[in-house]
Amino acid sequence: MARLIRALATPDPTPGPTPEPARARGADLNYAEVGATGSDSLPAGYHHLHHTVRVGRGRESFETAGAAVTTWQMHRASGARVRSDAVRAEPGVLVEVSLGVGPVRFAAPCEVIWTAYEKNRTGFAYGTRVRHPECGEESFVVDLHPDGSVWFTVTAFSRPAVWYTRLAGPLVPRLQHAYARHLGRTLRRLVEG
Repeated sequence: MARLIRALATPDPTPGPTPEPARARGADLNYAEVGATGSDSLPAGYHHLHHTVRVGRGRESFETAGAAVTTWQMHRASGARVRSDAVRAEPGVLVEVSLGVGPVRFAAPCEVIWTAYEKNRTGFAYGTRVRHPECGEESFVVDLHPDGSVWFTVTAFSRPAVWYTRLAGPLVPRLQHAYARHLGRTLRRLVEG
C-alpha cells in the first residue's frame, strides 16, 4: 500500500510560474483530438462529461464568474492548488492543477487549448499533457443568456493514461462528475460573494 501511495503522490507544488525551455505549442499534449471541447460533438473512445448549473443573474454576475474561471480563482477556491505561467487563461499557457491532502497530491499538467472572451461567453479549455493521469480535454465556460441568467458549463472527454487510473475503472469518471458539480457550487458562491 505504501508503494502505491508513493507512486500516486507528487511533490506539493509551490505557487508561481513553472519555467520551461522553449517548446512548440501543444508538443507535450497526450491526446490527438485537440480542441474538440469547442465543437458540437465529443470524440468517441472517451468518457464524456457535461455539467451545467446556473450561477447567477445579470451582467455583473457574468463578469464576476468569467473572471473567476479564467484567472484560476474558481479552481483555487474549490481547494485545488494551481500553478500557471500566466495569471489568465490564454492559448498555450501551461497550468498544473493538483488535488489531495498533505504529501498525497495528484498533479494534472495541462495546456490551455482555446479561450472565449466574448460579450456573453467567457471561458477556456485545457488539454492534458504528458504525466497527466488521464488524457483528454476539459472546458469551463460561463454564458450570459438573453433572459439574464448566468450559466456555468463543464464539458470534458477523457480516458485513463496510466495504470492506476485504468485500475480505478468507473471510479474516475464519477470523481470527475463530482468535481464538476463542486466547481459549479464554488463558482456560485464566488458570484454571490
